[in-house]
Amino acid sequence: MRRPLNPLPWLSELPVSRQMFLAALAGLITSLGLAPIGLWPIALLALACIYLMMLAAQSRRSAAFIGWAAGTGYFSLALVWIVEPFMVDPWRHAWMAPFALFFMSAGLALFWGAAAGFAHGRGRLAFIGALALAELARAHLLTGFPWAMLGYLWSESPMALYAAYIGPHGLTLLALITAVSLATRPARLPLTGYLPLLAVFAALAAAPLLQKDTSAPPDAPYVRLIQPNAPQHQKWDPAFVPIFFERQLEFTRLPSYLAERKDKRPDLIIWPETAVPWTLGRAETALDMISDAAGDVPVVLGIQRFDGPRLYNSLVLLSPAGQVATVYDKHHLVPFGEYIPYGDWLARFGIRGFAAQEGDGYSAGADPKPIDIEGVGRFTPLICYEAIFPAYSAAFNKTATHLLQITNDAWFGEVSGPQQHLSQTRMRAIEQGIPLIRAANTGISAMIDAQGRVLASIPLGTAGFIDVPLPERLPPTLYSRTGDWSALALILVLLATSWQRTRTKRSHHTKSR
Repeated sequence: MRRPLNPLPWLSELPVSRQMFLAALAGLITSLGLAPIGLWPIALLALACIYLMMLAAQSRRSAAFIGWAAGTGYFSLALVWIVEPFMVDPWRHAWMAPFALFFMSAGLALFWGAAAGFAHGRGRLAFIGALALAELARAHLLTGFPWAMLGYLWSESPMALYAAYIGPHGLTLLALITAVSLATRPARLPLTGYLPLLAVFAALAAAPLLQKDTSAPPDAPYVRLIQPNAPQHQKWDPAFVPIFFERQLEFTRLPSYLAERKDKRPDLIIWPETAVPWTLGRAETALDMISDAAGDVPVVLGIQRFDGPRLYNSLVLLSPAGQVATVYDKHHLVPFGEYIPYGDWLARFGIRGFAAQEGDGYSAGADPKPIDIEGVGRFTPLICYEAIFPAYSAAFNKTATHLLQITNDAWFGEVSGPQQHLSQTRMRAIEQGIPLIRAANTGISAMIDAQGRVLASIPLGTAGFIDVPLPERLPPTLYSRTGDWSALALILVLLATSWQRTRTKRSHHTKSR
């Protein structure tokens, strides 16, 4: 097997430090393919440049450093929103923001560095397989963090619809195959070398054929999404708490703005994460006020609750009679956001999770259970961060009619964070073929159909409500049946093929000596 030619021989002659700088720049440009910018063609070209830089590395160690630098550049822009929580109380925390961004980006980039080091000298299949495996690993190891996966470079393109078949890690493989095809081709078989690229272009052209009618039937239930727009620095301020609570009550009791529903109430009302400022055990008066405002309509709302010494971030279904019918406790918490190991001890030094109000922070709840709402549907509950994990959206795929996410994206600021979070929840709907209902504190609240289309939304940083009919789900998707196993199998096939080719090449080289 002939090693792919390096079209940029001058790159190999540069000092490794300059190669790392260029790799970081290419990684940064690659992240422009993510929401809200969505320049996915530019991102794929930048990813192709990263491959060429790794190809030009003179040693395995140099390749690992180049891969790490590329990953650091990519994540530093993709995750720039993580500085926002530090700005809620800037006099105490702002100094930590650049350190948090750098160490988070550099830490995640270790996966890329390991992949680049492993793939060095083993050819294009090894690069594709190793980096795809690295992305899959970071989505699962150490509680997992699948934010800004390379597969999401397609999220603003027609290729996003293929997530219903191959999932996010399959889309990652497609992005890497496209980038490598753009960068290199076998010297002796130019047409064959371009076949993967031609296949991707064909898939792009065919994507509109995958679109299906998911419109709501005439008798579909209507849902009201409430968005109070409570900025994080004011959300728990005693002077503002009554303002935001009364705002949500007013949105709950108002008649519909839709001409055809002026005399009708919605079938379900949804408040966002931690929308009620009192814990469940002390919120009896507040729940009575919510029930009175809703009339005979059930309400889903976010609230904190204590169970003994344990504090939970919860979703509650309030029945038409004003009773707590169902409680779901968030079970996948945000590390260093909602809990910190040894948090009570570290709290003595002022180190707390940003979203947690006590030392150890929130406790993790049990695995989710479906929520049945008579006359409306069966819902898979998701609280904020949980919507970035494909597996949780698949929990009740066979029986659920809708995914339901409540979130407080005020922590993410008003630029890229909320946009990326919305983009990833859209992918959950596509993967499962199930509509997703999203109620967010500061936005973006939205009704998303089973193919990831936003049917109605409330803009970021706006207070208001929308009444939207529930679209229907699609039959279970291929991805909902196979999960990530098909992508993992293909990754292993690529790595095994690369290993076999490398072994054969070395064997031929040894015999020729």
